[in-house]
Amino acid sequence: MWEYCDTFIVNINIDYHLQAQFYMYSFFLYLMSGLYVFAGVMHFLKPKMYLRIIPPYIPNPKLMNLLAGAFEILFGLGLLFSETRAYAAFGIIILLIAVFPANLYMYQKGARGIPKWALLLRLPLQFGLIAWAYLYT
Repeated sequence: MWEYCDTFIVNINIDYHLQAQFYMYSFFLYLMSGLYVFAGVMHFLKPKMYLRIIPPYIPNPKLMNLLAGAFEILFGLGLLFSETRAYAAFGIIILLIAVFPANLYMYQKGARGIPKWALLLRLPLQFGLIAWAYLYT
């Protein structure tokens, strides 16, 4: 009798922890998706903000800005579907690597209203974002 009871209690605890893990996984997945969709939309609504940080050696900055925004929206939405989630996460990783020169340029050039230390902290943040996206591959 007690063996069944102990097993039942253990199963409830395991189920609770799995359910909590699932909710955390889902919460951060939806958060990431929303952040990338929001950032992508901002490329279209506030393009000047992004055009200022594109290094001068990048050809056709307006097109690059629109492409980056479109891919952020596409990958952000792709995270929401299990069939496309891994592809979207790998796309985000590639996108984060591709835009790293813009973040470096922003740090070197400086940005109006953003302290230099915050721009410096943003650089290693890219690696954290890459790791976060990798969780969904």
